[in-house]
Amino acid sequence: MNVRGLRPLAAAAVAVVSITARAGSTGTGSDGKVQLSLVAYSTPQAAYEQIIKAYQATPEGKNVTFTKSFGGSGDQSRAVEAGLKADIVAFSLEPDMTRLVKKGLVAEDWNAGPAKGMVTDSVVVIATRKGNPKALKTWDDLTKPGVEVITPNPFTSGGARWNVLAGYGAKSDKGADKQTGVDYLHALFANVPVQDDSARKSLQTFSSGKGDAIIAYENEAIFAQQSNQPLDYTVPDATILIENPVAAAKNSAHPAQAQAFLKFLFTPQAQKIFADNGYRPTTGGVPGASFPKPPALFTIADLGGWEKVTAEFFDPKGSIMAHVERKLGVSIEK
Repeated sequence: MNVRGLRPLAAAAVAVVSITARAGSTGTGSDGKVQLSLVAYSTPQAAYEQIIKAYQATPEGKNVTFTKSFGGSGDQSRAVEAGLKADIVAFSLEPDMTRLVKKGLVAEDWNAGPAKGMVTDSVVVIATRKGNPKALKTWDDLTKPGVEVITPNPFTSGGARWNVLAGYGAKSDKGADKQTGVDYLHALFANVPVQDDSARKSLQTFSSGKGDAIIAYENEAIFAQQSNQPLDYTVPDATILIENPVAAAKNSAHPAQAQAFLKFLFTPQAQKIFADNGYRPTTGGVPGASFPKPPALFTIADLGGWEKVTAEFFDPKGSIMAHVERKLGVSIEK
């Protein structure tokens, strides 16, 4: 489904999946090969592995190798800000890209294309044990006594921020009834026994047997099912459109190759790989990409945009989620 029309640290914290040489992003080998560094948030790892293979089978990609680093979106963004080499950066949410724009590491016009720099979409869903034994299908169900809900820490995970805003926006009627939304977040997080630092780690926690439900990306729920995990999921009637940004780094040693790979990510071939991994394409003409549209789907713009939302919800010095977490004794250190 193309919903584009709806739009009007440390390096130690980074989970490095494949590294052959950090120096690989500083030069071209004598054999003409170029090494690009992809720094991305955790959940699209499988999709990017497949996309890279597909790209390397093209004339543009035949001499390109990659190092890959995956982790919590906020951690990854801060690691690049602190000096982690990157040629392509892919995050869960726009503020993690904006941080690098402000530091001069990503061009200000990174979102000038038809897809506004968003390489994939998704929605927030409620996933449960197979058969949904506790009949958890709505936002209100997640605050019932005795229900354990898994969601990551919103001060490290971009996925967690989407989860927070999905629940808040649904219960507050997109912010029209702010107090009801805030009260809901207090009740919801009182039922969260553990907050991992990334969405993928939260899925692993849930898969290990912890919790009755997990708030997650739709694509994470699909990934779990594709991995034969005993899980069901419900797309709430009211939920938020997740928009995931990607860009080439301004200081890439191989700008032409980085831009070529970036362009490939928006092709029908790459977008189909994303769709096969549960992501909603951001470009048209992707065969077999069919996703349900929630009747009360809303966007970050409906809540006032990222600048407003970040200050109101996720400022560690004083915000709605800082208050929620401090009341529970949960760390808000980034």
